[in-house]
Amino acid sequence: MIEFITILKDIIFPIFIVMAVGFILQKKFNMDIGTLSKLNIYFVVPGFIFVKLYSTEFSVGLFVYVLLFFVLLIVILYIIAIIAAKILGLDKGKETTFSNSIIFFNSGNYGVPVNDLVFKSDPFAMSIQVIVLTLQNIFTFSYGIFALKSLDGGKWKAVLGYFKMPVLYAMLAGITLNGFNVPIPSFIWVPANYIADAMIALALLTLGAQVARIQFKAGLSSVYSSIAVRLIIAPIIALLIIWIFRIDGIFAQALFIASAMPTSINSAVIAQEYNNHPEFAAQTVLFSTIFSALTVTIVIFLSRVIF
Repeated sequence: MIEFITILKDIIFPIFIVMAVGFILQKKFNMDIGTLSKLNIYFVVPGFIFVKLYSTEFSVGLFVYVLLFFVLLIVILYIIAIIAAKILGLDKGKETTFSNSIIFFNSGNYGVPVNDLVFKSDPFAMSIQVIVLTLQNIFTFSYGIFALKSLDGGKWKAVLGYFKMPVLYAMLAGITLNGFNVPIPSFIWVPANYIADAMIALALLTLGAQVARIQFKAGLSSVYSSIAVRLIIAPIIALLIIWIFRIDGIFAQALFIASAMPTSINSAVIAQEYNNHPEFAAQTVLFSTIFSALTVTIVIFLSRVIF
């Protein structure tokens, strides 16, 4: 019970406070959410990715293990998501947003604080979370945008469109400069950190504004299905992968907990940017975040019992 209250107080409440601000501002000023989403995709997210990739030290062996775990988890979840979408009878556009809500999970502004709280700032555990966060960002802003753009413009146009995204060049710059230990002058590094620090607040503010525009109505079966897969089935699959590869200790705990995060805010951001069922995307983020207060607590408890 104490652990549940701590997670609720230190992680869930701060998230919902910023979301509430976005909700109130949207109701009062009717903000342009399209502009907010562009600020996320073209400004703060590239800055955040660049700073994280440049400043984090990666072990090659650790990275390979986490990458293998991540790929297997995403592939299995994607297959389950497509099967579920067919059963629910979703159209192609909503099927894409539905699968994105399952395979894109909140490794950053939710996963990082959870990891820090559970492992008490253990650098090894945090390095695992940072790798998962990096892979999620790369995946979200490559496949996620490609899948949505290809719905209207075709796959080749989607590929060309991705090369116009600053996220790609932020990733390449962060990895390259980190790998070659290239020093960054302070007049670049300081504003880069300012931009990176703004990501969480702006993303949550945007989500709150999106939620303010949601018209709750019947037919939420697809939302509940997404939440069930994301919060319940995903950790079970992660646990099976961990057992198959005989991973244990903090490594296993960190991977297991990382897999249990709610739907990523960025899935709603890009759905808004490309106008592909943004209300559905926002609802999955909102409800999965609410229900994760219980499910993530259970996963944390199980991680300590099992491993």
